[in-house]
Amino acid sequence: MPTVFSHPAAAIGAFPWFRRRLGHPAVLLVGMALTVLPDIDVIGFRFGIAYGDLLGHRGLTHSLAFALVVGGLVAWPAARLSGAGLRVLWFYFFLCLASHGLLDALTDGGLGIAFFSPFSNERYFFDFRPVRVSAISVQRFFAGNWTGLLAIELRWIWLPALVLGAAGIAVGRLRAALRARITAAAPPERT
Repeated sequence: MPTVFSHPAAAIGAFPWFRRRLGHPAVLLVGMALTVLPDIDVIGFRFGIAYGDLLGHRGLTHSLAFALVVGGLVAWPAARLSGAGLRVLWFYFFLCLASHGLLDALTDGGLGIAFFSPFSNERYFFDFRPVRVSAISVQRFFAGNWTGLLAIELRWIWLPALVLGAAGIAVGRLRAALRARITAAAPPERT
């Protein structure tokens, strides 16, 4: 898995594309938290759940079905609190959750991602895997070459996320400018 520091990059990069429709900026914080939620499955190690099992690491919680269901469950109360539309929140939260498995599939270690769990426990990686897998243990993470790992993640996760976010900001500004121009060019209403 990429580090816990890099998974939130997906929520940050996607947020500008939805900002106008998502309402409250706290939605971004929820999205960032959702990007790391799939790793809740590591507690299974303490209960003897094997890595390759349905509930094992990179299993059900890393699946697209999990992202769809949990994204909806979180979007429902968030829509009431933020004033944003349920569908757009659900889609944004789905993307945040699904990004976890997608980023993990770019790593060079582990058994792969069960994208289609619970329907299939087959594990997948992308053919292109430039990100080094991070240690789950904080102690082992800092004992290793964590600066080199973060440098790789800056290149392959943060830079693309920032480009995606900048593009979202640029498109949002372009849309606002076009709306203003259309509004200014509209003939005055007759009364």
